[in-house]
Amino acid sequence: MKARAEIDAGVCGFQTVVVADCDDGQNVTIDVQSGCEKIRAIATALSEKGTVDAYQEMSPAAGSTVLGVARERQKAGCAACAVPIALFKAVQVAAGLALPKDISIKLSKE
Repeated sequence: MKARAEIDAGVCGFQTVVVADCDDGQNVTIDVQSGCEKIRAIATALSEKGTVDAYQEMSPAAGSTVLGVARERQKAGCAACAVPIALFKAVQVAAGLALPKDISIKLSKE
């Protein structure tokens, strides 16, 4: 199954498209297109690791490869970037471990 996530990261203006593909219900390949060099570095690092095990991603004990790579590569970037969680969710959907449902965060000053 393929899952697609389109992310507008906010005030930075960068757009990212994630396509996660899973043929066996567990091992997911991730393709990322982004205008952000930090996100492209995350995508390259994930690609070098090969497929992502969707079950391991869900395990609190094992830790998330996707989020771990994002933390490593975002040290000079925005720690609150929405793209890593979108990557994580796309992996879940591609493996059939979550239903595709939009996520929304609305921010404003009061």
